[in-house]
Amino acid sequence: MSARGKLSSGLVGAGLLIVDKEAGVTSHDVVASCRKLLNTRKVGHAGTLDPMATGVLVLGIERATKMLGLLALTTKAYTATIRLGRTTTTDDAEGDTVLDVDASAVTDEAVARHVAVLTGEIDQVPSSVSAIKVDGQRAHKLVRAGEDFTIPSRRVTVTRFDVVGRQDVPDGGFVDLDVEVDCSSGTYVRALARDLGDALGVGGHLTLLRRTRVGPFTLEHARTLEDLAESPSVSLDIDEAARTAFPHREISAEEAESISQGRWLDPIGLSGVYAAIDPTGHTIALLQEKGKRASSVMVVRPATLRGL
Repeated sequence: MSARGKLSSGLVGAGLLIVDKEAGVTSHDVVASCRKLLNTRKVGHAGTLDPMATGVLVLGIERATKMLGLLALTTKAYTATIRLGRTTTTDDAEGDTVLDVDASAVTDEAVARHVAVLTGEIDQVPSSVSAIKVDGQRAHKLVRAGEDFTIPSRRVTVTRFDVVGRQDVPDGGFVDLDVEVDCSSGTYVRALARDLGDALGVGGHLTLLRRTRVGPFTLEHARTLEDLAESPSVSLDIDEAARTAFPHREISAEEAESISQGRWLDPIGLSGVYAAIDPTGHTIALLQEKGKRASSVMVVRPATLRGL
């Protein structure tokens, strides 16, 4: 609940919950747990994490579920471990081993050279067990059904791909690389592991993956499910979420009344979606300017909920 004033009934408990997901559970499992812990069915997620992955998962609670589709979550950051020397069916540690090759002779210089090739704008083929749709079907479902198919490559951006550590594993001749990756939404880090291993001629797969940031939301905002069980509340109430996720515009009480009733405001030259904040610090709506109007794409506090 906001410290600036009592939220009206339609907004109690509304906001974003940033979960630090643990390994071994699906994103849908996390949503189900949060519904129970927060005693609400109105929980949605903005993107998913593989079961083996940990880290930042963004959830919308109550009215903030309507905000999820408007969030600019186009950049993500990860820490990961790539094991060179083993190819798996899933490009990660959950898959079956396809081939083992001694990678002990791989040099740091060769790694750096091929990592550079995988940095910037690249064409990437997602893993065959990804959620990418092929002819209307999820790729991972086609794999389980034994279907033969091809996933087309797509353009993604890897703004950072840094090797920050190396451990040689004598048992098997593997090489583990600790990496940090900043990338665009839609980039598969396990595909980077696969492609790096292929380029080095020894194969590779992902053994650990932790998402440290999604858009403006980081592990500093995140809470574990254990934390949530002890204190069931959102990470950011709907006002804090709007100020964190969007540019904002200060509006008068009269403008707040107008926009809460579905009318529009005069534009001020802000691009993209932004928050309209009233004199009490509450977010009244998310606006987007087009022509001579700044119209709402989401009314956060409609007049019927504001009690004005």
